[in-house]
Amino acid sequence: MSEFAAELIGTMLLIILGNGVVANVVLKGTKGHNGGWMVITTGWALAVYVGVVTAGPYSGAHLNPAVTIALAIAGKFVWSKVAVFIAAQLLGSIIGAAVVWLVYKDHFDSTEDANTQMAAFCTAPAIRNRWFNLLSEIVGTFVLVFVIFYFTNAEITTQKTPIGLGSLGAIPVAFLVWGIGLSLGGTTGYAINPARDLGPRLAYRLLPLKNKTTPNWEYAWIPIVGPFIGAAIAALLFLFLKA
Repeated sequence: MSEFAAELIGTMLLIILGNGVVANVVLKGTKGHNGGWMVITTGWALAVYVGVVTAGPYSGAHLNPAVTIALAIAGKFVWSKVAVFIAAQLLGSIIGAAVVWLVYKDHFDSTEDANTQMAAFCTAPAIRNRWFNLLSEIVGTFVLVFVIFYFTNAEITTQKTPIGLGSLGAIPVAFLVWGIGLSLGGTTGYAINPARDLGPRLAYRLLPLKNKTTPNWEYAWIPIVGPFIGAAIAALLFLFLKA
């Protein structure tokens, strides 16, 4: 499998299972309706595990433009491949969101509230305050990237799994994402991944949903910019501490 295909498929699986658990909890008439935050955060952690296990041996399983940028800043990934990886991640996230819509189409159709529908695609703040919302995404992504550096002992490459322990190596990353969701996710829904938010937001704009509203573009920059800032801070701090 090529690196592009690995990032695309890994991110697609991440979104199918991650956005899928949100759809299962928030949409009307599902078996998991009103399952709660613990179900959502657990589902997302397992989604990360599946994505990392699938893509890890072929691309290193970045699955996240912020991770790709952080690795490049830290000198652990070549800048010439950054755009290719991000393109694959964004395309995979769009496809994954479309698959979730198809699987849950009857439930999307029966859910009249447009904001509830959109929650199964992209994030939104619990309390709208752009600077604190931005801070939430910065801090969440900083924790994600900084800890990943130490999980891997900075040995991340494009040819190895993130931890170097095969499928077991994905378990610490899954627990990390689970912990971030439980502890820091209540403010903005913890995008901590620009592709995870932007790709499904674009899919929401393009798909023929009933009762659709605007994709909340005025907020959309926060789950893009925040993760990039948090990832850059994590990479620079890592370099400083390793100097």
